[in-house]
Amino acid sequence: MTPLARELEQLLAPGDRLLDPADCWTYGADNSKLHAVPDAVAFPRDADMVRELVRLCRRLGVALTSRGRGTGTTGAAVPDHGGLVVSFEHMNRILEVDPDNRWLIAEPGATNGEIQQAAGATGFFWPPDPTSSAYCTLGGNLAYNSAGPHAVKYGTPRDNTLGLSGVAGTGEAFRTGVHTTKGVVGYDLTRLLIGSEGTLAVLTEATLRLTPKPEATRLIQAVYRDVGAAARAVSRLMARAEVPSALEFMDHSAITMIRAYAPDCPLPAAAGAILMIETDGTEAGIEATTAGIRRAAEGEGCVQTLSADTPAEAQALWAVRKALSPALRTVAPKKINEDVVVPVSRIPDLIAGLDRLAAEHAIKIVNFGHAGNGNIHVNLLVNPDDPAELAAAERCLDGVFTLVLSLGGTLSGEHGIGLVKRPYISRELDPVALGLMAGIKRTFDPDNILNPGKAPGPA
Repeated sequence: MTPLARELEQLLAPGDRLLDPADCWTYGADNSKLHAVPDAVAFPRDADMVRELVRLCRRLGVALTSRGRGTGTTGAAVPDHGGLVVSFEHMNRILEVDPDNRWLIAEPGATNGEIQQAAGATGFFWPPDPTSSAYCTLGGNLAYNSAGPHAVKYGTPRDNTLGLSGVAGTGEAFRTGVHTTKGVVGYDLTRLLIGSEGTLAVLTEATLRLTPKPEATRLIQAVYRDVGAAARAVSRLMARAEVPSALEFMDHSAITMIRAYAPDCPLPAAAGAILMIETDGTEAGIEATTAGIRRAAEGEGCVQTLSADTPAEAQALWAVRKALSPALRTVAPKKINEDVVVPVSRIPDLIAGLDRLAAEHAIKIVNFGHAGNGNIHVNLLVNPDDPAELAAAERCLDGVFTLVLSLGGTLSGEHGIGLVKRPYISRELDPVALGLMAGIKRTFDPDNILNPGKAPGPA
């Protein structure tokens, strides 16, 4: 038995630990399809136990990887250095909901859906809503700064989190942030920790800023002849005082795939790009808001716009977008999914460049995503069991990242860096910035035990 296993037997009850490699196997993977078996898994029930686990790992020189539900796609939750996985499924409580002060306090194992339900009971919501909100956890949302479609109007977790509690790699517990919407005492460690992928601290609690639920929502589907016309419409929409609450995009490749998978989905023959535009607001003002946004969506290159005023009509319009995910799973169940971001005006250049790369490397690429902030999900449809095709996909992916950076973009909007994108970090960040980040890592985690080899930290 290893020293780690012996200590965990003394520290944790049998139901709060896993030591057998067969039992630990499940906790070695996330949705990146990468896998590494940890030496042990711990299920702490409170912040005091988290502190003890960090101190134990530091004393033994053992890696510690924090984990939610494993929905991430970049391998940040994969314990490739072995050691201890700390899973937060027992720390999943909603600790406080305060509608008067518009905050909610929760532990990292609470799911996004549970947070939305608790906030919704008081007439509020937490704006970040990733596609996996039914089962992804708060801790994972904070680790990646994962936002979802409503970030276009309401912002990301960094914009909607007031404060955090956590344990640094030194084993010291600390709190950051405030319980107010204004505060400027000291450095903003809250925003620093969000998006750090568990490399600086183990988060144990978060105070979230809530937003009142809108009284009414409407949905518009706008179809365009080409991506350029859709991008110009996005610029018009984002220039309005009342921006859409969601603005989703599908390119011509996605439309072709939808037609093949679900031929009954009603789309004009001339469709080359689609925007799904959601508006929200008061009951008294929603019709005027929707009419103004619909006028902005229409223009040169617009083939048609359809508006949904009832839940049933909205469901019918969303059927086109919802047909894409099963189509992708059917055609390429092991696709490579990247979430690059470019300035909105450069979306046509991005799509044109992706078309060139697809032809050059003989790799089919399907693109969709959050058009309002230029966050496009680039899907390379490959068979990873074919070595030649996989090698071509890797060369193509290298070209994708080169293209994105040449357009003034960034390598990740909300999926993070993890293991998958780590080799490309130095293309985006200069040596001085990387050196400063390494210094921050050493301050929080001097022995490099917290998720080593992830994000911009040391290997």
